Amino acid sequence: MNYLSVENISKSYGERVLFDAISFGINKDQKVALIAKNGTGKTSLLNIIAGIEEPDSGQIVSRKGIHIAFLSQDENLDPHLTIEETIFASDNPILEIIANYERALLHPDDTEAYQKAFEKMDLHNAWDFETQYKQILFKLKLEDLTQKVSNLSGGQKKRLGLATILINKPDLLILDEPTNHLDLEMIEWLEEYFKKENITLFMVTHDRYFLERVCNEILELENGQLYNYKGSYSYYLDKKEARIQSEQASVEKAKNLYKKELDWMRRQPKARTTKSKSRIDDFYVIKEKAHQRRKEHEVQLEINMERMGSKILELHNVSKSFQDKTLLNKFEYVFKKGERIGIIGKNGTGKSTFLNLVTGNIKPDAGKIIVGETIKFGYYTQSGIQPKEGQKVIDVIKEYGEYIPLKKGRLISAAQLLERFLFDRKKQYDYVEKLSGGELKRLYLCTVLIQNPNFLILDEPTNDLDIVTLNVLESFLLDFPGCLLVVSHDRYFMDKIVDHLFVFRGNAVVEDFPGNYTDYRVYEDSIEPETKSPEKKEKKSWRQDESDKLTYNEQKEYKRLEKDIQRLEEEKEAIEQLFVAGELTQEEIQEKSLELQKIIDESEEKTERWFELASKIEE
Repeated sequence: MNYLSVENISKSYGERVLFDAISFGINKDQKVALIAKNGTGKTSLLNIIAGIEEPDSGQIVSRKGIHIAFLSQDENLDPHLTIEETIFASDNPILEIIANYERALLHPDDTEAYQKAFEKMDLHNAWDFETQYKQILFKLKLEDLTQKVSNLSGGQKKRLGLATILINKPDLLILDEPTNHLDLEMIEWLEEYFKKENITLFMVTHDRYFLERVCNEILELENGQLYNYKGSYSYYLDKKEARIQSEQASVEKAKNLYKKELDWMRRQPKARTTKSKSRIDDFYVIKEKAHQRRKEHEVQLEINMERMGSKILELHNVSKSFQDKTLLNKFEYVFKKGERIGIIGKNGTGKSTFLNLVTGNIKPDAGKIIVGETIKFGYYTQSGIQPKEGQKVIDVIKEYGEYIPLKKGRLISAAQLLERFLFDRKKQYDYVEKLSGGELKRLYLCTVLIQNPNFLILDEPTNDLDIVTLNVLESFLLDFPGCLLVVSHDRYFMDKIVDHLFVFRGNAVVEDFPGNYTDYRVYEDSIEPETKSPEKKEKKSWRQDESDKLTYNEQKEYKRLEKDIQRLEEEKEAIEQLFVAGELTQEEIQEKSLELQKIIDESEEKTERWFELASKIEE
């Protein structure tokens, strides 16, 4: 059953064409995702489908009587209402059914009206409406139903908008980045909700796990053209690669034919027959095909990184509270070179506070934070870029200099750097306030990286970035030799770039988990629910839980080996730094080489024994 048809719609802003004569349909029970680069018209297309904007040409035809709801990036809520009043002020047909039933109760003599009202309550399962909406609000962490909308944070307002739409159960739900402002627990709940509910979806999202687990069709808007893939995100990746290879082969074939036809054109006399004129027309078609270029500009991030010394970042007995809420209590950690740590946890458990402590934006109540002399932080915050009025894109970069240093002593101009960040020469002279949300984030990312940091701190870096830019950012971060500390609810992103996690449980409990997000979920699902309670401050580490399978002496040896291996690794790094400095005499080089070999041999021996004990744990 067709719910909505998009028929030959086009949209331009001045000379800039977003899309031209595109068509597709949305059928009942389909869960469709739209993928496109930032600034290519995703939000405009959603707004046109939702009836907020008009296309330049073409039309949107929806099935008569279907209920369509749109969750935009900017929620328009009445600030004077409470959370619960907002739910009851929405255009929900069940509310009218409940109101009719309550009116019927006031007139018991009218048995016919009461019977009709009663049957409608049964038909629409309206008896459980209060339970249903309270469950959804609880899952989205909106427990205080008396709280005024005016007192809610931006994230809470977005979640209230989502809750209102889910409670209303529309036939077709249009979503613009639904996972923004949701923590990981909420995102996983929403995935399960969409999988079990018979809701037809059309959405834009950068969350690739969400795409994979929820959507059964992908639409890609590229260079003004629309491509349809009837499958999951992984199916789309496979088929897109095949499409690109096919297009490249077609262009190569056209190039060969073009060369042949060009030679023929040059040999033609001025007087031409009808037959030759036809061939000449074909020549220009071939020429256009042969000169097609894929606009696959990649963000090339070759920014020079400051050298990193042996001391990185140390936190000793760090504590932090706000009023009566303790976020950190005697937290200890010493960062090592090249560490890549992800931070996860529910909202309000102290993740952003931790980042602000590390960067010195706030001070700890107790304890000491020591930053190495060579450390240069690059801090990408959620607040993003703060452009000046009338400032152009290129002016933002020129504040850091006309030329920016790259690796190996090379330089790049501000304009060239922006091109590498997908801002063409024309776009560079646009006013910053005209940029889309994703383009603003990309520009902000550029300003953070050109300052040559060797310790990157990223607070929700994936919000509003398109999937193309995300893939490139991930490639850069995989090659980044410095330290990385990242807060993100993007599970795909976290799996790709972090080695272990700080899990913020709440009540000042922070666990160091040795693995990525998927490893963590597998572990969490394998343990008893009661052991996950954040109220249990005296939690065992994951290894302590498992080490019950070792004897007492083996447990002691296991822990000792971990400390010994870490110590040997630090000693190895210290000697390697002496070699890099190049200040040793020949005699000292020989002496340190023998010492280094001895450390390597001892480390390998202890590591082998550690694996033997670890294998007993896993049995």
